[in-house]
Amino acid sequence: GDGCGHTVLGPESGTLASINYPQTSPNSTVCEWEIRVKPGQRVQLRFGDFDIDDSDSCHSSYLRVHNGIGPTRTEIGKYCGFGFQMDGLITSKSNEVTVQFMSGIHTSGRGFLAAYSTTDKSDLITCLDNASHFSEPEFNKYCPAGCVIPFADISGTIPHGYRDSSSLCMAGVHAGVVSNTLGGQINVVISKGIPYYEGSLANNVTSKVGPLSTSLFTFKTSGCYGTLGMESGVIPDSQITASSILEWPGQTGQVNIWKPENARLKRVGPPWAASISNEHQWLQIDLNKEKRITGIITTGSTLADHYYYVSAYRILYSDDAQKWTVYREPGMDKDKIFQGNTELYQEVRNNFIPPILARFFRINPLKWQQKIAMKVELLGCQFSIARAPKITMPPPPPPQNKNDDFSEDFIHSVKTLLQTDKTTFTPEIKNTTVTPSVTKDVALAAVLVPVLVMVFTTLILILVCAWHWRKRKKKTEGTYDLPYWDRAGWWKGMKQFLPSKSAEHEETPVRYSSSEISHLRPREVPTMLQTESAEYAQPLVGGIVGTLHQRSTFKPEEGKESSYADLDPYNSPLQEVYHAYAEPLPITGPEYATPIIMDMSSHPSTPLGVPSISTFKAAGSQAPPLAGAHHKLLSRTEGTSSARALYDTPKGQPGPGAAQELVYQVPQSVAQAAGSKE
Repeated sequence: GDGCGHTVLGPESGTLASINYPQTSPNSTVCEWEIRVKPGQRVQLRFGDFDIDDSDSCHSSYLRVHNGIGPTRTEIGKYCGFGFQMDGLITSKSNEVTVQFMSGIHTSGRGFLAAYSTTDKSDLITCLDNASHFSEPEFNKYCPAGCVIPFADISGTIPHGYRDSSSLCMAGVHAGVVSNTLGGQINVVISKGIPYYEGSLANNVTSKVGPLSTSLFTFKTSGCYGTLGMESGVIPDSQITASSILEWPGQTGQVNIWKPENARLKRVGPPWAASISNEHQWLQIDLNKEKRITGIITTGSTLADHYYYVSAYRILYSDDAQKWTVYREPGMDKDKIFQGNTELYQEVRNNFIPPILARFFRINPLKWQQKIAMKVELLGCQFSIARAPKITMPPPPPPQNKNDDFSEDFIHSVKTLLQTDKTTFTPEIKNTTVTPSVTKDVALAAVLVPVLVMVFTTLILILVCAWHWRKRKKKTEGTYDLPYWDRAGWWKGMKQFLPSKSAEHEETPVRYSSSEISHLRPREVPTMLQTESAEYAQPLVGGIVGTLHQRSTFKPEEGKESSYADLDPYNSPLQEVYHAYAEPLPITGPEYATPIIMDMSSHPSTPLGVPSISTFKAAGSQAPPLAGAHHKLLSRTEGTSSARALYDTPKGQPGPGAAQELVYQVPQSVAQAAGSKE
């Protein structure tokens, strides 16, 4: 009738719509669809949109569904109404259904759009469903045939995904997961949207550029969509041939040859072009062995000065390059015509559903712009034939006169069967697509790249660890530690330049029991002692401490203070650390220094009236403070025989008038002698 709109009736599914849908259907029109599926199956019908005028109670405008076809059909239902919601499925009782649409006099009403399939497709959807209609993050649905409709839009492409407002089934056709002629199952995955959706042309569906959306969807596929080697060069030039080659002289007199090996996608330079533009030209690719081919991508010349491209073509394939088969969709009796390019730059993809299994592949241009010129890439994956089990020939029966003819027939039949087996399964052809040099380079790169990465990673880790170790070492070095150049290990090499100890004067290291430093930690003691000692003794040699490996002139106090002795590093037998400023005793001198008696009354710098005092404190007594008096020690004499001039002027003494008490400990061995002199 004259009321039929978009219609695709497939063997298992299809789509039908009223005329002018989704606009208002015209008055006084009629259309009738007869749907048949395989015997033994039933038909189910789902409406995607239904908007038919019901002002006259379905008298002149309505949709009627019947069981069967012809005069014997029976009515299932009659429907009308504006915005009529029919969530369920209408199911037939046989494998044949008749759908009748009548449009009377009306002023509004879009008509309807419906999809059908066999009843085993329980998850049937229509061409109008999009991802926002479903809340599951992943789901399976069945798309009917005929979902490439002019009134639906999609945005996006594979592998980035499609905008959630896009038609699921139309996007599935664009992605190459279902056929517009056959329909099919889709596995949809929902994920977070992206700010921008690209547009492209694929499988006669144009995807538009789309803006930001909250979500997008992609499809799960078999994964057999890799490139087969045109762009990468895995397919050598010798395996790319053509019916003719365009040759023409350039402006410089050089001959330009647009050879078939130039027909590599994204390769810079001219494409392949035929010398004669007619429907008998072809471009042939030898894949070297049988492979599964799932798609093809084409472009034009990609040269602005040469506006050439192929707009439509056929596909032929063969196993021996002798007998060729034209590609047709299942159930169709016509060759499939693929849509090519609409300009010379854009990449256009077409998928083969089902895939092509062949070794030789031909492109036969049917329409073109000015000249036949193109670049291509094939999509697919490896395909291996399962070998049949070998047939073991049973031993022939023993010769008998009656069965001689039977034995000969049996042996002949087995030989024939073996011969058939050999010719049925073609031997596997060794893949020589990758040249030996390329193979060696790939193997070498596969070994060197991980090794180099490991070496550089190890070097970086070593540098980082060294930096952290040095930083930690600086942090752990205490404020009171001896500097590196002043530690005992460095001075051991200086023994030969310093005065040697006499064996007869061996004694234990001196232990200072000052209450002022008893609370210090072991690491603080050496610095404290050096600071205090520096006020009363000058180094023997300027710039170098000259008292190493010598005994102090101070005698330890009676008894032992556990609080200091336990922490005193000077009493450790493992580390010899000596007072840095104590003067060594003469080798022939007494064990302890003789007390120095200062006659302050006769000293020229001493005020009159000050009595002679000792610079040593008597054991067990506290020296009285000297207020307003300042005492200087006598300078050390050059000789070591004198027992009276063993101490020098205190280092850094502020001079007369300082309020600092000068107190020395009286040696124990001369305590009585000092007392008698006083």
